[in-house]
Order: sequence, then structure tokens, then C-alpha cells
Amino acid sequence: MGADTTPEPYRWRWLILVVMVVAEIMDLLDASIVNVAGPALEESLGAGSVGLQWVIGGYALTLGAGLVLGGRLGDRYGRRRMFLIGLAAFTASSLLCALAPNVESLIAFRLLQGTAGAMLLPQGLGLLRENFSGPELTKVFAIFGPVLGLGGIIGPVLGGFLIEGDFFGLGWRSVFVINLPIGIAASIVATKFVPRKAGDRTVRVDVVGAALVVVSCALLVLPLNQGQDDGWPLWTWLCMTASVIGFVLFAVQQRRTAATGREPLVTPGLLRKPAFTVGLGGIALFFGGLIGTQLVLTLFLQIGRHFTAGEAGLGNLPLAVGTAIGGAVSGAFLADRIGRKVLQIGPLVQLVGAAVLWFELDGLDAASFPIWDIVPGVAVAGVGAGMVIAALFSFILAAVDDDEIGSASGVLSAVQAIGGSIGVAIFGSVFFARAETGDFTGGFHRALIVQACLLVAFLAVTFLLPKKGRPDEEQHGITPEAASVDSDTKHDLTV
Repeated sequence: MGADTTPEPYRWRWLILVVMVVAEIMDLLDASIVNVAGPALEESLGAGSVGLQWVIGGYALTLGAGLVLGGRLGDRYGRRRMFLIGLAAFTASSLLCALAPNVESLIAFRLLQGTAGAMLLPQGLGLLRENFSGPELTKVFAIFGPVLGLGGIIGPVLGGFLIEGDFFGLGWRSVFVINLPIGIAASIVATKFVPRKAGDRTVRVDVVGAALVVVSCALLVLPLNQGQDDGWPLWTWLCMTASVIGFVLFAVQQRRTAATGREPLVTPGLLRKPAFTVGLGGIALFFGGLIGTQLVLTLFLQIGRHFTAGEAGLGNLPLAVGTAIGGAVSGAFLADRIGRKVLQIGPLVQLVGAAVLWFELDGLDAASFPIWDIVPGVAVAGVGAGMVIAALFSFILAAVDDDEIGSASGVLSAVQAIGGSIGVAIFGSVFFARAETGDFTGGFHRALIVQACLLVAFLAVTFLLPKKGRPDEEQHGITPEAASVDSDTKHDLTV
């Protein structure tokens, strides 16, 4: 009997998982960690309502607009290299945000930070696929997915703790300074322990397509942020019309790029699948409403009820806990048993939570306001949101072919981020329109009406999605055959 020549698995592979999770949670947290910094930014930098919306939504805008491009750059130049570049840029831009002398520079640095995040975030899944296989890879994604799912939700809680603590007198700047030691440590570990693997230089980067996406996104979010403050002049409507035209041109350009034998940013076949394109709209509707309502909750607590940053952060805790419970129930019990109906029950539960919250707001005492008065409504809404978050991607990805999963996942993540940015712009404008007159409760009420409309539209979309979702492992590009391969077939990678 011959000697076993099967190479041993790479010994540091689990350390790679730790680095990926830490770095990418840091990336995702920054989408919402500044939600509680509104009053502090106003006092320190003179940031008004529009400036605050740009500080929060600008990050999500450039993150979403660059995600698909970031994934393609990883294919061409190597995921390890792009991860390290993205991590270094993200850490450096966090330092710039912390040092920002005025709100204009802070907005510019946040846009840069989102761009760096777009280079960083797509590399995680690819690096894990490169270093794990078989049953271990399935276990890795069982850890990786849920942890990242909660990243953005707990951002305001952590942000409130940091601002309230006022560590070293940094105030709001601490929400960016916290990234420095984490980013540096992750860079050192990744440089030493993530194996080198060359990219595929035959992969072409569709610069024209990427530019169309960025410009179209900017033309949409710019008027949504500025329109309320400027009184919705003609240029805002022209910009939004141009944005729609830009996205149509992008779809046409992607098909032409593929037809000429070049590699588009998005697999054109995806755009010909009605369930997938409808699902993109559903993602934008759902996450726009979720992120926008979370922002309004924080603004209401701080500006309307004079909560400190720490108290406002804790006010988001019922939402985070409810989301975790809803996700656990959906993932463990409901999605496999009742299929697509979980996506219909979720928004109905959210609507119940919004209705409860409406009446809780009506009954608030003008003089005193313990956070417990609105916990039931916020928690119920969180449960409904968690039910949807846990299952939404799997049902949309069920509509695509196996070889399209990678491209489809990137597009879904990009639309999720852009939808969040649009939600910040719309809900921020709706809330501040009433808050400027001192009617904070009325502003929250109007935001709940907008959320209800988005949830009803999302509910209608769910009827066009596949009845069954993809298994979790297939969502990350693990075919049933690959998942059944024994772990001793892994190949070692040389550092």
C-alpha cells in the first residue's frame, strides 16, 4: 500500500476566518455607527440635516456603487492583494474622518471610506473559498453569514457607547478612531497568514460599466438628499430622470460588452430573469425602509427627546434583539417549512410593529419619556425584519443559474447598500421636514407611513419570487457535489 500523498490542509486557515470576520464587520458597522452622532456633529462641525444625511448615506452610496467592481478587481489582481489594499485604505480613510475639520471634508472622507470598503468587502467570501473546502467550507459560511448580518444592526449601539464614553476626549471622532487598531492588527495578521494566490490577469475590468453605475447612483442620491432643503427645484427632477436613463444605459452596455466577447461587470443573463430583477427592487424597497426607519428612530430619540448618544444607542437595542430573534426563527424553522411565505409573514409582522409604535408615540408624555414606552413596537418590527433578512437572498438567488451565483450575490449586496443610502435620504428628508417645525412625533409618524408603503410594495414583490430558496451553502457558490467532498482532499496553499 503506497504512502498517503494527500497534502495537509493549510494550518492557519481558521485564523483567516477570524481576520475576515473582524475586518468585514468593521466595514459593515461603519454604515450605521454614526447614526447616533447627529447632535455631536452639529455642535462640533455645524452639520445640518443635509450634511448629516450625506455623512451617513454617502458611505453606503460609494460602498454599494463600487462593490461589483471591487469583486472584479479581486478576480484580476488577487483577492489577498485587494483585501490588503482595501483594508489599508479603509483604515487610512477612517483616520481622515476622525481628523475632519469641517462637515464638508468629513463627507468627502466618508465617500472615500465607502470606496475603500467596496474594495475590501467582496474579497472575504472569495478568500474563504480559496482556503476552505468541503464540509469545513459549509461550516465557515454558517458562521460568517449570521455574524455579518448583525454587523450593521448593532452599529448605533456601539456608536452610542463610544460617543457617550467620550474616551480620551474624542467624542464622535472615536467611532472612526476605533477602526485604527483593528485595521492595523487585521492587516498584520492577514499579511502574515493569508496565503498568496495570483489573480487572473486575463480578467478584464469593465471601467465604462463601473463609471455608469457610480454616476447613476450619484444622480439619484444627490437630489434625494438636497431636494427637501432646496425646495425640490427643477434640477432635482432632471437628475433623477438622468439616473434612470443611466441605469438603462448600464443594462444595454453590459449586454453589448458580453456580446463582443468581453467580460461585463454583471452577467447579462441575470437581467433577463424577471424574478431576479424584481428581487432587486424588493431588496431596495426592504433595506431602504429598514435603514431609513432605524435612522429616524435614532434622530427622534436624540433630537426630539434629548437622549444622549449612549441612550439613543441603547434605544436601538430592541431592534437588534428583535432582528436576531426573527432571523433565528426564520432560518431554523420557517424558511424550509413554509418557503416563500416567510417573506410575506415578515413584512406583515413589521407592519404590526409599525402600527404599535404609532400608537405608542401618540401616548407619549411630553415631559418624560422612558425608552420602555416604545420597546414593544420597535422589537416586534425587528422580529419581522429579521425574518426577511435571514431568507431574502436565498429566495432571489433561487432564480439564477449555478454559474451566475457569484455575480448575482455581488449585485444583490450592491443594491442592498444603495437601497440603504436612498432610505437615509428619503426618510431623513421626511423626518426633518416636520422636525424643523418642532413636530418630532409628526416626523416619526410620516416616516412610519413611508415605511408602510414600502413594506406593502415589498409584500407584492414577494409573490413573484421562487417558492423555495437555495440552501445556505449554495448561496456562497458551494455546489452539492463540492459540499460532499471529504476534507482530506483539501490542497495546502504556500505562503
